[in-house]
Amino acid sequence: MFNKNKPQTYLFATRSQNAQKTVSNSILFALSALSIVGLTACQQSPDYNYLIGETMGTSYHISYQLPEEVIEADIQAAIDQRLQQINDSMSTYQVDSTISKFNQLGKDTPITIDADFSHVLDISRQVYAQSGGAFDPTVIPLINTWGFGSTMTVERLQSPPSAAEIATAQALVDFDSVVKQNQTLYKTKDGIGLDFSAVAKGYGVDVIADVLKDRYNIRNYMVEIGGEIATSGVNNKQQPWQIAIDAPIEGSTVSERQTITAIRQPLKTNNQMHIATSGNYRNSVIFDGKHYSHTIDPTTGKPIVGGAPSVTVAADSVALADAWATALTAMPYEKALSLAEKQNIAALFVVLADGVEHNDALNSIDDWQVVQTSTMQALRADKQP
Repeated sequence: MFNKNKPQTYLFATRSQNAQKTVSNSILFALSALSIVGLTACQQSPDYNYLIGETMGTSYHISYQLPEEVIEADIQAAIDQRLQQINDSMSTYQVDSTISKFNQLGKDTPITIDADFSHVLDISRQVYAQSGGAFDPTVIPLINTWGFGSTMTVERLQSPPSAAEIATAQALVDFDSVVKQNQTLYKTKDGIGLDFSAVAKGYGVDVIADVLKDRYNIRNYMVEIGGEIATSGVNNKQQPWQIAIDAPIEGSTVSERQTITAIRQPLKTNNQMHIATSGNYRNSVIFDGKHYSHTIDPTTGKPIVGGAPSVTVAADSVALADAWATALTAMPYEKALSLAEKQNIAALFVVLADGVEHNDALNSIDDWQVVQTSTMQALRADKQP
């Protein structure tokens, strides 16, 4: 959870759509406890450096080949400075950030936004439109109404919000009322607020990767924040980076993780890969025979029933992958798979194996199967032998 007493490098608190994305620090692996994304073949050698820092309520992990005549401390400082700029723009836990100021404004009152804010807003708008509203950064009123934070309990489902309470909250979930004109932003309805938690970690990964590439001409690297990952070039073994995806076994820990498949960095992406994984199995409950996620579907105002426990997306940027991974977990699995195919999204779903029910023990990798879109299949087919 976010701690306000932590240094300012803690940029964002995790919220219900991705509150469970916590990281276990390790020199050998960068792992997300929810997203279940692990990095293989990244054990350090003398010519690869490793950086760890705190950001967005979690930690970042970077493995890279340090160029000659470049000082590691300078890279660390540049990364932290860039992340602080994002904090100043989009942290809902910093009262003087741009997003906090916007959320406090009344309707029709403009505020100037920076390039980072504008870019994340544009990505959010794209996924919002293409997902039919499943991804919506104004969803917080519904989350608060249901009382979903980092955990979900049966008690909330035993006494759910009334239809009137849900309708009142839904009236304040309205991304269409957020209007951008050039570099200013305003809302057409009072009470509307933005929260970019479901895309910010991905954007943070993109930003760090840009620092490595553009400022220091680093071409071989891995950047990870909370399970969202960008890779480029090769690892210290001179092999393409490989991302391991775990089976979503309830109650499992990092030390007990079971890899169900892996995604190797393909050639067709110019030796780069942008991956994000989202899921809900670590924060869900079974009530009245149905499996509920803490993720809210903004279009219904209710928790998701029958969503995929784990969704991994590859895209042109980690921010875009992050947003789409969130969107695809905010709808029933069959609908998510159909939409991903329609939108040509490279998505990989980990779902129950045929014949397995949610009320089964679900403690074996054999309980799960991988389903991927045709775009993901094509992406994974293009790899070095």
